Amino acid sequence: MCVNFRSKASLWGPLKELWDTVEGAVWRRQPESVHLLDLQLKKHKPNFLSLFKNPPKSAEQREKVRKASTEGIAIQGQQGARLLPEQLLNEAFILSDLFDIGELAALELLLAGENQQPHFLGLSRGLVAVLLYWDGKLCVANSLRSLIQSRHGKTFTLELSAELVALTTGFTDELMGQGLTKRILTLVSEISVTREFERLQKERGLGNEKHRKEVSDLIKETRQALADSLFAWTCQSPLSKDDTLALIGHLETVTAEADGSLDSVNLALVMALLYCLDVSFLEQGTEDREDLLQALPLLTEKQYVSSVHSRLVEGGPWKLPGLQAVCRLAWSLALRALSQLPQGLALVEFTETDEALADQALLGGVFLFMTEGMLGCEGFSHDEFYTRRLHSLITDFLALMPMKVKQMRNRADEDARLVHMSLQMGSELPSSLRKDLDHLMILIGEFYSKDPFGLELALEFWCPTESLQQNSLQGSYLGMAMQRPPHKQVVLSKFVRQTGDLLPPTLYIPYLRMLKGLANGPQCAHYCFSLLKTNGAPHGENVQVTGSPVSWEHFFHSLMLYHENLRRDLPNTDATQYRLPPIRGITQRELDGLTSFLQLLCTIITWSENARLALCEHPQWTPVVVMLGLLQCSVQPVLKGELLLCLAAFGKSPEIAASLWQSLEYTQILQTVRAPGQKQVAGIEVELNEIESSCEEYPLTRAFCQLISTLIESALPVNLGAGLRAPGFEPYLIFLRDAVFLPFPTRAYRRAAEKWEVADAVLEVFHKLLRDYEPQPSDFVQETVELLGEQVLAHKPPGHSLMFHLLNDSPTLTLCLSLLGEGVHQLDTYATFPGKKQLESAVLHCLCLLDLALQKEVAFMDLLRESQASLIVSPLEQLLQGVSAQSRRADHIVSIARYLYHSSSNPEAAFQSAKILRHISRYPNIQNRLVGDFTHDQAVSDKLMAGFVECLDNEGAEEGLEKGDDSDPAKKEARVRHETQIHILNLLITSLELKPPNLALYLLGYEVKKPVSSTNLQDAVCLLALLQRGSERRSGPVLTRQAPHLAELCYQVIYQLCACSETSGPTMRYLRTSQDFLFSHLQHLPFILPGDQISALSQMSWLMKTAAIELRVTSLNRQRSHTQRLLNLLLDDQPHTQHTDGETGMEEESRSVSGFLHFDTVSKVRRKLLSVLDAIDFSQDVPELLQLDFFERTQIEQVIANCEHVNEHGHTVCNVKLLHRVLVAEVNALQGMAAIGQRPLLFEEVNSILQQVVERNRVRRSLSAKRHALQSWRGLVETLLTACPADLIPADDRQLIIRDLLLDLHDKVLSEDAAGELMPIVAGAVFTLTAHLSQSVLSEQQQGAGPEAGASSGFASIANSALHLILRKLLDFILCTGGGFQRLRAHLYGSLLYYLQIAQKPEEPDTLQQGMSMWERLTAPEDGFSKLQRENLSIIESYGTALMEVVCRDACDGHDIGRMLALAVLDRVLSIDRQSQWLLYVCNSGYLRVLVESLRQDDAALQTMLSPQPPLLKPLYIYESKMALLMRVAKTSQGAVELLRCGLVAQLVECQVFDMVPDSDSHRMFGQRDPSGFIPSPQDRYRQILLPALRLFQVILTSTTTHHQQGAAQVLQWLIVHADTIQGLLRCPELSKGPLQELSLLTGIISRTALPGALEGQDVNSAVLLEFQGHISRFQRQCLSLLSRLAGSERERLLKQAEIAAPGDPAERREEMEVAMQQVCANIMEYCQTLLLQSSAQAQFSICLFSPSVSEPATPYSRVPGLGLVLFLLKNSAADFLRYHQSHRQALGKLQSLEQLPPEELKELCAALVSGTGGVEKISSVQRSLLAKRRLVQLINNRAKLLALCSYVIETCLFVLWRHLEYYLLYCTPTDPKDSLLPGASAYRPHSFGRALGLSRVSQQDLEQLLSDMGAGFGEPLQRKLLEVEGLYSQVRSRYTFIQALVRRIRGLLRQPKS
Repeated sequence: MCVNFRSKASLWGPLKELWDTVEGAVWRRQPESVHLLDLQLKKHKPNFLSLFKNPPKSAEQREKVRKASTEGIAIQGQQGARLLPEQLLNEAFILSDLFDIGELAALELLLAGENQQPHFLGLSRGLVAVLLYWDGKLCVANSLRSLIQSRHGKTFTLELSAELVALTTGFTDELMGQGLTKRILTLVSEISVTREFERLQKERGLGNEKHRKEVSDLIKETRQALADSLFAWTCQSPLSKDDTLALIGHLETVTAEADGSLDSVNLALVMALLYCLDVSFLEQGTEDREDLLQALPLLTEKQYVSSVHSRLVEGGPWKLPGLQAVCRLAWSLALRALSQLPQGLALVEFTETDEALADQALLGGVFLFMTEGMLGCEGFSHDEFYTRRLHSLITDFLALMPMKVKQMRNRADEDARLVHMSLQMGSELPSSLRKDLDHLMILIGEFYSKDPFGLELALEFWCPTESLQQNSLQGSYLGMAMQRPPHKQVVLSKFVRQTGDLLPPTLYIPYLRMLKGLANGPQCAHYCFSLLKTNGAPHGENVQVTGSPVSWEHFFHSLMLYHENLRRDLPNTDATQYRLPPIRGITQRELDGLTSFLQLLCTIITWSENARLALCEHPQWTPVVVMLGLLQCSVQPVLKGELLLCLAAFGKSPEIAASLWQSLEYTQILQTVRAPGQKQVAGIEVELNEIESSCEEYPLTRAFCQLISTLIESALPVNLGAGLRAPGFEPYLIFLRDAVFLPFPTRAYRRAAEKWEVADAVLEVFHKLLRDYEPQPSDFVQETVELLGEQVLAHKPPGHSLMFHLLNDSPTLTLCLSLLGEGVHQLDTYATFPGKKQLESAVLHCLCLLDLALQKEVAFMDLLRESQASLIVSPLEQLLQGVSAQSRRADHIVSIARYLYHSSSNPEAAFQSAKILRHISRYPNIQNRLVGDFTHDQAVSDKLMAGFVECLDNEGAEEGLEKGDDSDPAKKEARVRHETQIHILNLLITSLELKPPNLALYLLGYEVKKPVSSTNLQDAVCLLALLQRGSERRSGPVLTRQAPHLAELCYQVIYQLCACSETSGPTMRYLRTSQDFLFSHLQHLPFILPGDQISALSQMSWLMKTAAIELRVTSLNRQRSHTQRLLNLLLDDQPHTQHTDGETGMEEESRSVSGFLHFDTVSKVRRKLLSVLDAIDFSQDVPELLQLDFFERTQIEQVIANCEHVNEHGHTVCNVKLLHRVLVAEVNALQGMAAIGQRPLLFEEVNSILQQVVERNRVRRSLSAKRHALQSWRGLVETLLTACPADLIPADDRQLIIRDLLLDLHDKVLSEDAAGELMPIVAGAVFTLTAHLSQSVLSEQQQGAGPEAGASSGFASIANSALHLILRKLLDFILCTGGGFQRLRAHLYGSLLYYLQIAQKPEEPDTLQQGMSMWERLTAPEDGFSKLQRENLSIIESYGTALMEVVCRDACDGHDIGRMLALAVLDRVLSIDRQSQWLLYVCNSGYLRVLVESLRQDDAALQTMLSPQPPLLKPLYIYESKMALLMRVAKTSQGAVELLRCGLVAQLVECQVFDMVPDSDSHRMFGQRDPSGFIPSPQDRYRQILLPALRLFQVILTSTTTHHQQGAAQVLQWLIVHADTIQGLLRCPELSKGPLQELSLLTGIISRTALPGALEGQDVNSAVLLEFQGHISRFQRQCLSLLSRLAGSERERLLKQAEIAAPGDPAERREEMEVAMQQVCANIMEYCQTLLLQSSAQAQFSICLFSPSVSEPATPYSRVPGLGLVLFLLKNSAADFLRYHQSHRQALGKLQSLEQLPPEELKELCAALVSGTGGVEKISSVQRSLLAKRRLVQLINNRAKLLALCSYVIETCLFVLWRHLEYYLLYCTPTDPKDSLLPGASAYRPHSFGRALGLSRVSQQDLEQLLSDMGAGFGEPLQRKLLEVEGLYSQVRSRYTFIQALVRRIRGLLRQPKS
């Protein structure tokens, strides 16, 4: 035996489930509920059979529980035994004794109580257990009642399915057969609140007042439910004989309450008996009448009738004789009805006694008891079927026993005579008076005057005499004018009419009260009005009234007479005797009669507008005038009150109200105009202060408030009182405020409730005035009006005055706030007191006033500020922080918030309280104080917390109920509760946006006094309430369907808590561990709500955003299992088999077997992410344009635009109410007859405009929701792909997932009706997805699954066909965006670039091995990359010029980022376009020319780039993109020619930016660097501008084969135009990486252009030619001096500098420097070689560039470098070559054995590519080896490049050496000193440009020195080395070098003797 721990205590948990199921099946009609109900009923049958039987105690259980503290006890759902504390066990024993339940059951209850404690703040587990015990009982009782109510029977039907009805009927029949009735009766008598409370009190089982109230309510509701079950049974089916007798037996012992009424439980049992004795349903003649007759024991069992008869007739007196009389009357009527049926013949012996029984009943005072005992019971009006049964009892008596009624009338007439005589004689009244007829009339009046269900049963008393067709009143039997009414109706109607004939005075008042009841209802009132009209005498000349006293004629005539008489007695207003008015006119009996008639009049005109207008317009009666006249006379305040109430009823019609205002003002009931010299006030104010106050009763004041309340609702004239005083309502407001409201707490009251009635009445007026007030600018301007020739100040609107008082610390505000404090104090006692209802209403009005003031204060204060009026007001939210006079604390807001604690009894007050708190919560400074106020007092804090939880947790709330439908109070309450929840959630959302501490954190259970992040959410009550509202069932979270808007806000609050850095930690932990919230909710995505798509989308948005955070956090914290679980949920396309507890995993086994056998036939399911995307509908229906006949469309659109505002959700919507006001004002302003005739049409059009605007608002909200959902979806997808560890999703799955997402996204966005607003988000998502796809494919290839491996299936895991499909969709998307959407296309171009990157071949190592032969290469099969690239190109080309046009247009113009990406796309496509179609298009369409010409325009922008603090760097990036594209174009010869034709070089010649070389002084640069390193230094920026231009020139020079001369000349021109800059760069003092890169490009260009032959054929004159030659020779000199620096003097320093590169710099920098140095040397040597070759083919005529000096180069700047420099370069290059070759071989070796490399070496390799110190440590091993591989490939290729350069340098050096040696040693004639008179004559030839630069003399000694030095320098070791170089290099290169030949020749030159 183990304890059902958690919420499953057997006395509560399962019973709660039972009730949920029954409620779901019977009341909510949920699908599949019948099956669940069947299971529950089978399970709980014992609970119903032995109703409320508790599990018995036992010694064994007691022992087991006692040992639980030492040995522990097994608990279901937990492993092992659990030790329980001793204290808990003691409590369990107490509970066991208290309720007499088994010890284990008691322990379970306590544990459940402990578990439920968070929902019951401030209660111990024992107290909660008491509540749960009774709640369990209530669940059983409620279930029983609902099951019985669902039966099929004679009185009502719930229209449930036949299957359900059959199930419940069978089940309840069985229960009834087992003695249910007797068990219920026993329980009802056994259970009593007082007895239970005594027992609980003894064991301290009662807590605070609220707990006591809740326990007593549960007990009462349980008893009520049991009694109702029996009542419901008798309504539907008869009881058996024994059960009926048992019920009668129980009723015999029933006693009444203190006021003589029955309690609601006994009332239910009485009604049950009345339904047992009911046969009236047989008259209805329904189709199942025969079946019902068969089932009725009254007809079928004689035994039944005799037993009941003897018990009722012969039984002894009951404890309540009146109750016995009621039962006897019911029985006598049943017998009378039976006697009229054919089956009744068998029961003659009983049916004959019906008269006698009725007499007995009358003697027992049956009607009096029905009025006092039954109608007086509070529960009577709660059940429609009580009302129907009593109605049938009364009408049956009048219809079936007409003789009895006649006897009663005769008796009454007799009594009236006796009374009259005794009054005449002055003797005692006779004692034998019976008042049966009085009581019957009063009963009828009372019974029908309340009609809570709107049944209008009283219609049966009215028989229409004339046709009522013209009044369009459809009564109960008024279909046809001639149709005969039923007999019963005729009898009842006759009773009403005949009773009124010759009415004795004693019956006058009861008869009027009866009529008042029968006139209750729109149709009844009309009939009653007609009756009183026809009763009056025809209007003759005689003034004597001859008609019936019950007629309008008589009544109004009497009133006029009273008025005539009393008016004569009117005293002078200033006379002092006014205080004691001479009341001589009206006696008490007359007063009662008048009051009754006024009440009847009031009822009729309240219900019937026709009667109202007919009476008011009657020329002789003039009721309004007479009544106002009487009000001025001295009559009792009670009568004045009634007169005012009648006037209020008249005032319901706006037509009457307007004139009534003027009459009020004229008669000065409230004195608004003082006569000059009048000392004291007159009118109602005197009556209040002098008469009512001394009597301590205030009927007149209350009635006056009601009159004003009605009148201001109907009409409030602005010019009230004009002409006599300043017009307006102000005097009335002053009276109500200063004379009624402010003094009300201090006045004395005879009837305690009246205090609150007065407050309620006056506050209602204030509420209406403020509700209808909208602040206007005119309210703040001080206007005056002319009165009697002088100017007086005009009054402001009453709402303005109220606002002013509420926005100041005025007595009005103080009283309102103290009223709120007192109200909450009274409610906290949970006691009933007189006037409680009115107090609650008054409090509600106060809350509404505060709420309205908070709503309107912003507009009010804005207008006040603008008007600069001299009013001073304070914001209400600040005034609310003031100190309360009662408590001496600033607790007004706390008092307001405490109304949430009473939401169960006062939902409206809680709603207003939540609204006010939400208004206040917007202010951060107030939030901080509020948290302090709320937490100041622990008891109050607990109550507030409990209040919030209760409001959020309330199950009575219901969403989707329209605001207008408040007819059903239950629905209204459900709606109000729901809106309260919405306000509280919005309050939380608003608060969470403010800094802590804030209200939300306090309410949700976070720390407000310590750091928020330190919170441990153990019992976050409010949060729990939120989550439990969202708790999910099988079909998904209940709340998302039942209350979509609420669910949306709940998800938003949870998201905000997770997103805020301070609350995120505790919240996510709590959701993850104790709730498993996200997983359980995400598995129900997508939410599909057919009725409310917007809410569904918003819910999903917040949930997905939260999920994205969760994924990110769990990934960062390495909580892999959590991340994996969520990923599987979102991405799996295999169906999950989910098991609930207790089901075996059979499917699991079978699935694994089938998987093993490879025939897994499980079909795939949609991935969760994709199905969420499916749920977002991309199409959006847009409302069509307005069709207007009267208004001007443009003006209306302007008005609509003016009414738009941004709402709290950030949507721009139109304020429909404001628009309505504007349009109605516009219509009302129209004048003239034509306008009046067209008003209906105009209003119709206004209506259509408003509908259109509502629809527009809906569309905007819908689009916004879709955008939000799509953004959240995108966020989730991006988080999945980027933030989660890559190895959680295998590469092949990842690619398939991305493929599915991309294709689905494109399908949706490319559909015809996709909304443009959603496209940007989709484009962003496409960009991210393509980037990830590209990355995934590339990393897969790097890891070895290269294109060869997967050649058969496709390129990578993802098939080529899928890639092609993605490309096609992407291009479609680009084209469908049309001309607009350029920013959007930027994303798509990015995607396209990523996509095209997939087919790009990765860098391969240059192994320098013997490669394939040319033939092998040509015939080799196509590899994967080329194939994909070729296919991509054919797809791109299939789109033709449309695509080219779009891309080119974007590249030339528009948004900067878009341009850069479009340029990049063009570049990429041109690079793969072998057919040059795109190139042709770009050239032919003129776009290329546009691009080239734009370079000139870029010049100015680029110049700004070089200032120390540049503006945005955009122009620089665009320039780089352009140059990259132009370089791509120049790589083909036709492109290069086209560029020259477009004048590219000419454009660049004109650019001045190249001349603006920034200063390189590092000291001056200090402080101009960007500390982040993101913005490059000015030199770097200059290089970014110069290098692309140089590279472009280089490419052009290489590509232009045919037009080479033209290209070279143009480039030379650029060099010469910018010669100063170029020479400055060549002289560069500081040789580092940047300058070396510049030099390597510059020398390359110079070596190809600055040649002697460059100007041949150019059309230039000789002066220019000379200048050009000067520039060229200067370039030559500078190049040689540069060589002497690089190869000689600075070489060592530069190499060292490259070695010890800054430690942070990557290794690449060193390698780049090496390459640049070698490149510069190679370029200069090539230049020398070209110069030598161009000067002459033979050595003897060649020029000399180097002097014949071989000594080591010492001075870098000597005029002419010697041949020693070349030799030095040669030696170094040979050494370098061998060094690089060694390094190359090592790197290759490492690459081939990468797996075997030690980890240290791998780290070292990675460090070259990863910046930062700890970067390498964090990288995974797979990633590490990939990086190492990339680094090695880079190194190998770098070495290969260096080897090529070294080899070339060696070759050119040898050639230059050979040429010079040949000249010097063979052809040079040495000069002797004596020849020096002609300097340089022999060495100068005119065409050789300075034959040897400055070498005018070479002496014989020089030549000999040269020979010997060269012989030493160019010795055997060097020669061997050079031959080794050739051997190493020419093996692997298909070309052969000339090293060997040159070495041989030089060796020959050096060996042969000089001739």
